[in-house]
Amino acid sequence: MPHRPYIVGNWKMNGTRAMLAEARAIDRAAGRYPDVQIGLAPPFTLVHTIASEAQAIGTGGQDCHTEAKGAHTGDVAAAMLADAGADFVILGHSERRRDHGESDALVKAKAEAALGSGLGIIVCVGETLEQRDAGQAEAVVQAQVAASLPSAAMAEEAGMARVAVAYEPVWAIGTGRVAAVEDVVAMHQAIRQTLVDWSADLGEKVRILYGGSVNADNARDLLAADGVGGALVGGASLTAESFLAIVAAAHSARTD
Repeated sequence: MPHRPYIVGNWKMNGTRAMLAEARAIDRAAGRYPDVQIGLAPPFTLVHTIASEAQAIGTGGQDCHTEAKGAHTGDVAAAMLADAGADFVILGHSERRRDHGESDALVKAKAEAALGSGLGIIVCVGETLEQRDAGQAEAVVQAQVAASLPSAAMAEEAGMARVAVAYEPVWAIGTGRVAAVEDVVAMHQAIRQTLVDWSADLGEKVRILYGGSVNADNARDLLAADGVGGALVGGASLTAESFLAIVAAAHSARTD
């Protein structure tokens, strides 16, 4: 793992103010792992509170609109996230692609809006089980990466640290099923080639995270795999105990 690993918790539609204690515990413990970059993406209602209190972790949103303002009931602009204290946003998660019909082109437009507002981006990609069984997994994911990333010129201006890709096989999200390490490595290599084709300057530097039922039991093997630059964690990020076990695994994978 040549780059500083990036471990991000995606709380999805979970978390009221009662869960702020978990975020505070994660932030307090983060100081023990200075070689691991840690972020939390809570629901919008908690972004400002977590961001204003956090000392060692980043805070992010789970989506943003393409427009800076306007008549878009229920949506949140990237500039609003930044104003609330967020420093990154997750875009194109498979649950948004499925539930809201988000296309690659829409994800790209959101990514450009986020970078333009000073946020970092985590662009999510991943294949369905049917696509994997049909032998189409790499082609599907490479096409998603190419069509969902912001313009290379905008990303190059923003810098490597503000762009990440998360590979989350759709069939592994929240199911308890995890891709075999060798399959993860192969997919990350395919994504890396697409990134190099996208930007000769950033392609080798952008971190590629793995997501999909990552937990304390499998994190060490996944994070030690060639080309895996971190993890996007769902359910296991909802408690400090389970999330910090994954952070510790990233630290171990880096120092071994």
